[in-house]
Amino acid sequence: MALRVQEERGFRFVDEGSGQVLMLLHGLFGALSNWQGVVDRFSKNFRVVIPMLPIYEMPIKEAGLEGLRKFTEDFVAMKNLNDMIIMGNSLGGHVALIYTLKNPQKVKKLILTGSSGLFEDSMGGSYPKRGNYEYIRERVAYTFYDPKVASKELVDEVFETTGSIPKCMRIVAIAKSAQRHNMATEIPKIKAPTLLVWGLNDTITPPIVAHEFNRLIPNSSLRFIDKCCHAPMMEHPEKFNELVEEFLVT
Repeated sequence: MALRVQEERGFRFVDEGSGQVLMLLHGLFGALSNWQGVVDRFSKNFRVVIPMLPIYEMPIKEAGLEGLRKFTEDFVAMKNLNDMIIMGNSLGGHVALIYTLKNPQKVKKLILTGSSGLFEDSMGGSYPKRGNYEYIRERVAYTFYDPKVASKELVDEVFETTGSIPKCMRIVAIAKSAQRHNMATEIPKIKAPTLLVWGLNDTITPPIVAHEFNRLIPNSSLRFIDKCCHAPMMEHPEKFNELVEEFLVT
């Protein structure tokens, strides 16, 4: 079932199901389709909410982690969300960490997968090259253990995004903001129970990063998925959802 995007007071988002709120935060090149398996599985028992982060539209002076944290706070206030479980992938995990530290009373549990915040090799150590389809195809494939997961539709979507100079400027600004903002001294203050689900073959936030998150976040548990890179919820949706469900019911 295709995800239905709603619009309200300048925000675009998905809001499916009912019950405790499970808010999903996507990565730098994330699309709503990244979360399809999670929505299908958990909207039966949770209210699954996905705000579309304004990565490509936000004012260039605000294009960074603080701007995205403020956007998330404004969205949560607009929807009057409380007692949330927040799940973030890649850059979305970084935003989730910053939001949780600023708003601990709002967050019941935290789930991070391939999160930035300590170290990441975004775009394979380079920035998007406009107009080079083969380069974009290789970089998107780099996100997955099995390059076949990088469908033509996904590559086309990223290629179209990187074809815009204003969008590229925001992507670079946000990526640099994430790389500058190391959270090693901040995340030990997180009190929410935290699940870390990592691809054992992640080349962007390698397994050593997951171990470091696990060491620094006091009440955290770490699970690896083999033959999996930076987006476990896309590469191994069933296994990913099993690990998440196990965490949610405990």
